[in-house]
Amino acid sequence: MSEVQQYVENIEKKWKNSFPALLKVIDQHIPPGFELNIQYGMPSFVVPLTLYPEGYHVDKNTPLPFISLAAQKNYISVYHMGIYADQELLEWFQNEYPSHMNTKLNMGKSCIRFTNPKNIPYQLMGELASKMTCEEWINKYKGK
Repeated sequence: MSEVQQYVENIEKKWKNSFPALLKVIDQHIPPGFELNIQYGMPSFVVPLTLYPEGYHVDKNTPLPFISLAAQKNYISVYHMGIYADQELLEWFQNEYPSHMNTKLNMGKSCIRFTNPKNIPYQLMGELASKMTCEEWINKYKGK
């Protein structure tokens, strides 16, 4: 059993259906090149070191994170580094959200939170995951 599968097996019952469904949607829509593994204790889609050997921050052994998901006690968190770094992408997401949800957007700088396991905009999250390639994310991260 992979570390990601172990993570999913150990989440609270409340999130047993919605969390794997969200993970699957993102996995199906994320552009080629990103890898799914456990980073910082949660399932994460990262730029592998084979594509970006400089690594994250000053640690050449840590792949560049892109999207991470966590099943917390009170919500599912989606940490999307692209919306933190790209103002246009953030604005697109904020403008699209009301078309998919009738609840207020609950988010921080890169963290989108869903508190109701039966009310997650899977289609929107898949589309968000598809909007930035590995190369685009690397360039954005490097400040290009």
